[in-house]
Amino acid sequence: GFFQSYAVEVDIKDASNATCLYADWMMKFLITYESNNGDYKNTTLNLSSNVTHNGSICGNDTQAALVAVQFGEGHSWSINITKNNETYQGDFITLTYNTNDTAVFPDAKRKGPVTVLVKDPLHPVQLNTVFVCHNSYLVEAENTTQIFWNVTMQAFVQNGTVSKKESRCPADAPTSAPTVPPTIANVTTASTTTLSPAPTTAPKPVENPDTGNYSLKSGNKTCFLATVGLQLNVSQDKPLLININPKTTIADGACGNTTATLKLNDGNSTLIGF
Repeated sequence: GFFQSYAVEVDIKDASNATCLYADWMMKFLITYESNNGDYKNTTLNLSSNVTHNGSICGNDTQAALVAVQFGEGHSWSINITKNNETYQGDFITLTYNTNDTAVFPDAKRKGPVTVLVKDPLHPVQLNTVFVCHNSYLVEAENTTQIFWNVTMQAFVQNGTVSKKESRCPADAPTSAPTVPPTIANVTTASTTTLSPAPTTAPKPVENPDTGNYSLKSGNKTCFLATVGLQLNVSQDKPLLININPKTTIADGACGNTTATLKLNDGNSTLIGF
């Protein structure tokens, strides 16, 4: 589940006081850091209520747009957005977290700001189109996982008005129900006699998950080894079984003197930590 986090709304105006860049989104950060005794700890950095957006700029044909926010005890996040012919696209995401914030990073060995730079993985968006992503998606780099959801953003806004035309992220793509062709079981004959229903086939049970071999190295030595098949049973509106596929799952994490962390990312917004 999501911890409490605040939404961010940034409405940048140009010299004529017209909106040139609009963004409204939610995000949080999962960070692994080293403590003074050599252990690696996991923490969650959420947005606070006192968010500023100093340094954000509109951009133009030759200069990238920039969304920059500052929050909490010396933390900041930004994304620069470039324009190319008929599209715009996020370029680099920069996260700076401050381990001097003892409420978030208690007993951190490294003190001060830490900056993580990562390429924005999303595809280009047509100009005069607003990018929308309600479902969560992840960006991982250097012991951090950035999680975004409820995103609405348009750069290089034309005529000061945010477009009504939307470009949805892959996570929002609807899952289409299989088409059921008509069968003789539900066809009425000319004499109004309905044939007996055809026998139904029991739903195919979910197969056991494939076994994966996941490992972490510390230098040249393996420090964490897991051989396991993983299946998630998610119960919300209805039960849902999800098998984790070892062939598409990436293992990451870190080993400390007394603590080890293994993170498995299956590439479909499923992140499991041990």
